[in-house]
Amino acid sequence: MRSHPGGEAHTRRMLELAGLPAGASVLDMGAGAGETLALLRALGYVPRGIDLAPRGAGVERGDLLHAPYPDGSFDAVISQCAFFVSGDQRGALREANRVLRPGGRLLLSDVFFEEPERLLRSAGFDLLRAEDETAEWREYYLEAIWRGDAPCCGVPGGKSGYWILIGRKE
Repeated sequence: MRSHPGGEAHTRRMLELAGLPAGASVLDMGAGAGETLALLRALGYVPRGIDLAPRGAGVERGDLLHAPYPDGSFDAVISQCAFFVSGDQRGALREANRVLRPGGRLLLSDVFFEEPERLLRSAGFDLLRAEDETAEWREYYLEAIWRGDAPCCGVPGGKSGYWILIGRKE
């Protein structure tokens, strides 16, 4: 699992920080090849995953800005390296909030060009934990450039960081 900085160890760290009980329903927004879905299933969670371009078993076609689920459908939402590339990080956060049950957990790791806590609060989340993973992200991205498979996209100017954030729906 190397589709995001830190791979499987990074995902396991997020799950540990969130303290999700076994059997929790988890939506992976931006599930890609389904690696996180397989891990979640193996750990006793009940996962679903959506992606605009599904590349793996169990990943459904779906837009994380307009998830095909009713309000309050999940105990947790996980997303790794997908909200920023959606082009509407705030919209993705609002949609995650919509599909979460009250008190549900947000497990997010992504690039941020603004202060992450303020961004989460603006979408209706209490920040429970934040870990700066910028150094690991830089290493991951430089390695991807070297391999020739780094995604090219326009990014805003200014300082950026890569964070693991664990939030709770207010």
